[in-house]
Amino acid sequence: MTASPTSARRRRLSALIRSSGFLAVCIMVTNVATYGFQIIAARILGPGQYGGVASMMSLLLVAGVVQLGMQATASRRVTETPGQERAIERTVLRATYRAAVVVGAVMLIASPLVWRMLRLDSIYPALLVAVCAVPLTIMGGQAGVLQGERRWLGLAMIYLALGIPRVVVATAAMWIRPTEGAAMAGVALAQFAPAIVGWWVLRRRTSSVEAKPGPIKPVVVEMLHGSFALLGFFALSNVDILIARNVLSDHVSGLYAGGLILTKAVLFLPQFVVIIAFPSMSAEASRRSALLKSLALVAGLGACATAGSWLLSWLAMIFIGGPDYAEIEGLLWVFAILGTVLSVLQLLVYSVLARRSRLSAYLLWIAVAAVLGLGAVQSTAEGLVWAVLSIDATLAAVLLAATFWRLSQTPHRD
Repeated sequence: MTASPTSARRRRLSALIRSSGFLAVCIMVTNVATYGFQIIAARILGPGQYGGVASMMSLLLVAGVVQLGMQATASRRVTETPGQERAIERTVLRATYRAAVVVGAVMLIASPLVWRMLRLDSIYPALLVAVCAVPLTIMGGQAGVLQGERRWLGLAMIYLALGIPRVVVATAAMWIRPTEGAAMAGVALAQFAPAIVGWWVLRRRTSSVEAKPGPIKPVVVEMLHGSFALLGFFALSNVDILIARNVLSDHVSGLYAGGLILTKAVLFLPQFVVIIAFPSMSAEASRRSALLKSLALVAGLGACATAGSWLLSWLAMIFIGGPDYAEIEGLLWVFAILGTVLSVLQLLVYSVLARRSRLSAYLLWIAVAAVLGLGAVQSTAEGLVWAVLSIDATLAAVLLAATFWRLSQTPHRD
């Protein structure tokens, strides 16, 4: 009599932790941990040192477009070809390891430029960004296979390993030595955790000899097309901190970086929506309804975050660095709107990738050029955030109209 209820509870618990809802919770935990690191870094390092760390983390996001491109490619291919998961997995992972080496080498070669461009204290933190890029890229292929197969538990473990070790290890490093280099050393060490977890989750499948891997060239070509669009998005969402580091003083650029903590929190708050919805957006029969539901959820979360940052700006200040950043408090609601617009743009970009459309990606690069041009003539944090917001909002409106027009037509590639 007692075994049956216990067994039922175990089945319910097993079903829960393997569900997309559990993945959503884990992604939110990871985002809290990731931005917990940003908040802790802002407090420990202060505006001067934190501006450099924020710019390097933004650069790492840009370098991570290969990882995201590989993840999207793997997920879409698994979704479109059920029954061939093992062959696709082996092909994707072969391409992923090669891409990781290339990305790491490129970032290593570019490290002197990064050092000078971001005005870092030494070249050491720039070299650590190159180290981070290797396991970050490897994680992309691993996560894409799990996402396409809807293996939510394995994917949840990877995302938890991405966020929690970073905040723990990097915080310890900064307490020992509050410098840019120590912060990035902690980030680099923690970055290997999700790749190790991904290998562990897939270890039995990748050791199978039943399925032959296919040619990697089609995977690489598709990944490059996806990465081109994602690079445009991440350049757009991170170029403003690079502009701030070069047109504003160290103190004001640090304040702007503090405001961007809220922007990035709002941007990545609905990240679970994109990850869970992407396989459905890849299927022709469900892509329109999946996009509509996802847009509603993303916009709703963004509206709540914006209202909260306006009504409770004093509370938001606690999370972006405290009294040292008080000069930026009146603009927090603008930074929240910017994060909402960017989260909508992110969803639209993934909708483009899901249907293998390419033309819309060029609009992102036009917007990047516009931000560079308009941002370069700004002299205050307020002027810069409004300039960036106006361009991003215009782009979101154009992409939204173009996306639904494309979905209303007979499906075909751009």
